[in-house]
Amino acid sequence: MTDSPNPFPVKAVIFDWAGTVVDFGCMAPVEALIDVFAAEDVALTPAEARADMGKAKIEHLRAILAAPAVAARWQEAKGRGPGEDDVLRLYERLEPVMEIAAARAAILIPGAAETVAELRELGVKIGSGTGYTREMMRGIEPAAAEQGYAPDVMICAGETPQGRPAPYMSWAAMIALDVWPARACIKVDDAPVGIAEGHSAGCWTVGLSGSGNEVGLDLAGYRALGDVERRAALAEAEATLRAAGADFVIEDVSQLMPVVHEIARRIATA
Repeated sequence: MTDSPNPFPVKAVIFDWAGTVVDFGCMAPVEALIDVFAAEDVALTPAEARADMGKAKIEHLRAILAAPAVAARWQEAKGRGPGEDDVLRLYERLEPVMEIAAARAAILIPGAAETVAELRELGVKIGSGTGYTREMMRGIEPAAAEQGYAPDVMICAGETPQGRPAPYMSWAAMIALDVWPARACIKVDDAPVGIAEGHSAGCWTVGLSGSGNEVGLDLAGYRALGDVERRAALAEAEATLRAAGADFVIEDVSQLMPVVHEIARRIATA
């Protein structure tokens, strides 16, 4: 005897990790990248570290080193421009540093566990994808589970032919979850490249403007913003996420359920 199909129109939600369900402000990769570049005597600003957030970390490093200002500093420090050997060396250094930083920042964003519990009550499957490798996730995954978040599926960087913004990670999650069509699935992400991934995959896309990379503040810093400053930061983040293809934009994952029900209504009446 097989289980009866779930009647709820939304079949799966695929979450990003850092800045979406853990690590408010997406702080861990910024810290790790700045430390790794400092070891090379090359300064890296938080804005430069955040510019290509969401990509697989080796692609992220390539993008950082291709930035003219960073390449100029590298030239000044090394007497030559950066090359692929430098990318590979930095990446080898970055993996263990990222693993430590990510585990330290593996605190659930308020509302994440409750939102996932509500989705499960509706019969919605929970997928996840990340620009971190599985090694970088070693500390995050058990820490999140202890706090009440354990997705059914996790797709990590390097496990698909291409990373974001290619649609493969979302597709891999849908295959592993055995859900289709893509328009019955929702991709939730704080980074434009992750929204572009979900959009390319054919999923509904929900951007998170406040908790992630675009505002780039930890929870305490975010809560300390004045109303005018917060509204301005959220408006700028929303514009960026909309431009990447977000169907909806909310402040953080705690506000997701009304959007899920709206998407379910639209699917049901299409």
